[in-house]
Amino acid sequence: MTHHLSRRGFLATSAAATAFATMPVVGRAQAMEPLLLRATTRTLDIDGRAATVMGLLGPDDRPGLALDPGQRFAVRLENRLEGETLIHWHGQIPPNAQDGVPNLPLPPIAPGESRDYDFTPLPGTHWMHSHLPLQELGLLAAPLIVRRAEDLAADRQEVVMFLHDFSFKSPEQVMEEITSGMAMHGMDHGGMTGMGATSGMDHGAMNGTPGMDHGAMTGMDHGSMAGMDHSGMAMTADLNDYDFDAYLANDRTLSDPDVVQVEPGGRVLLRVINAAAATSFWIETGAVEARLVAVDGHAVQPISGRRFGAAMAQRLDIEIDLPSGGAFPILALREGAPERTGIVLASPRAQVEKIQGNAPTAAPAFDLDFGQERSLRATQPLPERAAERRQMVMLGGQMQPYVWTIDGKTWAERQPVPAVSGERVELTFHNMSSMGHPMHLHGHVFQVVEAGGQRFSGAVRDTVYVPPMAAVTVALDAGEAARWMLHCHQMPHLASGMMTEFAVAAT
Repeated sequence: MTHHLSRRGFLATSAAATAFATMPVVGRAQAMEPLLLRATTRTLDIDGRAATVMGLLGPDDRPGLALDPGQRFAVRLENRLEGETLIHWHGQIPPNAQDGVPNLPLPPIAPGESRDYDFTPLPGTHWMHSHLPLQELGLLAAPLIVRRAEDLAADRQEVVMFLHDFSFKSPEQVMEEITSGMAMHGMDHGGMTGMGATSGMDHGAMNGTPGMDHGAMTGMDHGSMAGMDHSGMAMTADLNDYDFDAYLANDRTLSDPDVVQVEPGGRVLLRVINAAAATSFWIETGAVEARLVAVDGHAVQPISGRRFGAAMAQRLDIEIDLPSGGAFPILALREGAPERTGIVLASPRAQVEKIQGNAPTAAPAFDLDFGQERSLRATQPLPERAAERRQMVMLGGQMQPYVWTIDGKTWAERQPVPAVSGERVELTFHNMSSMGHPMHLHGHVFQVVEAGGQRFSGAVRDTVYVPPMAAVTVALDAGEAARWMLHCHQMPHLASGMMTEFAVAAT
């Protein structure tokens, strides 16, 4: 597929292009009416084979929504699926009743029904997805872009790169294979299949974790564990617990990639969204130097490079200054494996070469040494303020049986993490398992303030990756008094119990 849209034409018109990657502004003409967003099914061509998946289609029948600066999130969500659904607006801070978690507090939307939403959105690169885990495995997700005034003023073309992992099997069958151990063969990356989730740790003993004195634990030396030799850790970590049939960028594989037409010598803002259910990716810009300018929708001091990491649910804004002409693949490499996907930025009449779906060598394990996270600095950090509450959040679990926990408990027996509205809270995620966990908190943004025992003023985020046998501390100001979800965004982990509540009480 080729797109004919220059950066200046895009900015001048904000018109709908024919491609997934270049999202239009859809709100001006419909400012008085809610934007219609449909949860429905659609058909994809995956390497020549038809696949029916779920999707979220906006008023223009394309995936997702893009809003103007200052435009309200006024949306009517219509359920055209056969079963009930509910959508979470990931990265946004709506009133709790509009957050999109089933029965917290509102029930899902029945087939054929709709529900209206109306709140002031946070600007940046965000996304939306079902909070029913099997539906997210079924690709019920889409971009949610909220532009800033400077985005419209900037002389650059915006391109969205939306990543998925995909199986021809039903989500129910995928989960059955994962939880029953049938998918364990997919974890043989460097001889790791013989390792237990915590290398032989007595998981039964972990059930006592919530009873320990978490207040006393906040002073322990996390650096002694998190600062261990992660080059050796990579041989014991379980990097991936399922081999998917395909990895998609804008609904396509590299056998027929999304080719986005760009202006020779122009500047591109690449909005990368990792919507994969169970895969972390490295984003590689190849022949072109790039700058990471935002994570999870929040600006950071620019970092130059050609490889940037995005765990599940994380987003990257990457600025690229293109050469005078040519075709430039932007690839997403699956963590610890050779599979890859991507898009191509191509100037008019450029020759687009065939790209193999597998790289010659496996990509490295994801950011185990916090190299990227420690280098990020928010351009607008949280105001300096002493923490009034510090809480340890223990992350545990195992592959056999497939159970993942927070503070030793699954969702069914959860112990909420408490806070009071207005408090400055520090949460330390201490991962005692050998799989990494992208931890997401609803209804809030937080700042990363410590990783692997090193204190720093890091990025503002809504999802932070916690490597195996490591600890990360985030600071936040507790918001609306309500029950907010706190969970791992690796969907099989969430579905198997790694979810709790951040229970905010009124002052």
